[in-house]
Amino acid sequence: MRAVTLSNMFIVTLENHPEGVYSIYDDRKEQIIPIFVEEEDAERYLWMLEEDDDYPAMQIYEIEDDTIINACVEKGHKFTIITSDDFLIPPKDLP
Repeated sequence: MRAVTLSNMFIVTLENHPEGVYSIYDDRKEQIIPIFVEEEDAERYLWMLEEDDDYPAMQIYEIEDDTIINACVEKGHKFTIITSDDFLIPPKDLP
């Protein structure tokens, strides 16, 4: 039997409100939650968000991978895993 290893991932949430998960919109105007594998990548993304005054105060929230993925699946939210090979830039315009 193979052991299941849980690892932590990182999402961007509203400051002091981890239930307010940040999402982006795809070309079809569907919301997608970016889930970062590396904390440093999440921090870089948050820093880029903070450069834009249109966004409210945000924070990085550490969460177990199965917890966030299962929550997305159960609630029908789309998500994408951002690995260290990816570079995500915040959108310029809010929908």
